[in-house]
Amino acid sequence: MSARPRRRWRIGCLPILAVLVAALVLTIALLLRPRTMPEPSTIAAVVASKPRVPLRPVGAFDAIADPDARSVALFREAGRVIQHPRCLNCHPRTDRPNQTEAIRPHRPLVMRGPDGGGEPVLRCTTCHHDRNVDAAGVPGNPKWRLAPIEMAWEGKSLGEICRQLLDPARSHMSRAELLNHMAHDELVGWAWHPGGKRVPAPGTQAEFGALIEAWLATGARCPA
Repeated sequence: MSARPRRRWRIGCLPILAVLVAALVLTIALLLRPRTMPEPSTIAAVVASKPRVPLRPVGAFDAIADPDARSVALFREAGRVIQHPRCLNCHPRTDRPNQTEAIRPHRPLVMRGPDGGGEPVLRCTTCHHDRNVDAAGVPGNPKWRLAPIEMAWEGKSLGEICRQLLDPARSHMSRAELLNHMAHDELVGWAWHPGGKRVPAPGTQAEFGALIEAWLATGARCPA
C-alpha cells in the first residue's frame, strides 16, 4: 500500500498583503489616537514644586569695602539672571532663537526678521500670543521678539556682556533706560513667569532690578 502524499498548504500573496495593511492601519490609529492634554493647573503644580533659586540681596555685598570690587560682585550676582537660559535664548549669537534649558535651536525654524519679531512668513506672534498657553506648552508675551543682534549674549563672557550693556551703540539704551528695562520691562519679567515646566530665572525681577541699580550706583564696573 503506497504512502498517502502529504498535503501542502500554500498561502497566496493577497492574504499576506491584507495582514500587512491591517498592521499598518492599526499602527497609524495608535499613533493618531486622541490624547488628553495636561491641564494648566497640573502644569502649574509641577512648576510650583520646583524650588526657586534665590538671588543674594544688595545688602549682602555691603561688607566689600572696595567700591569697584563691590560693583563687580553685584554684577556677577545679576549675571546669574543674564546668563540664565531664559535670557540667553532671546539673545542668541545668530538670527535664530534658542529654546529650552539646553539652549537648543528653535523648532520650527524661525528667523529674527528686521524688527526682531520674525520674518513676515512666520512671525513670532503666529505661535507666541499675549500670554503663556500652558495647556499647549507655548510661552507668550505681548512683546515677544528677539533682542537686537548687537546685544547677542550667547557664547560671551559675563565681562563682555557687561561692556555691551554699557555701550549705547550696542544696547541702544542710556543707563537710566537700561535700569528701567531690567527692573520693569514686562518681556524681561517673563523670565520669572515662563509657564509650563520651564525653570524660571533666579530670584525675582524686583531683586534683579535692585542689583542692577546698585551696580550702576557703584560705578558700573565690569568683570574682566
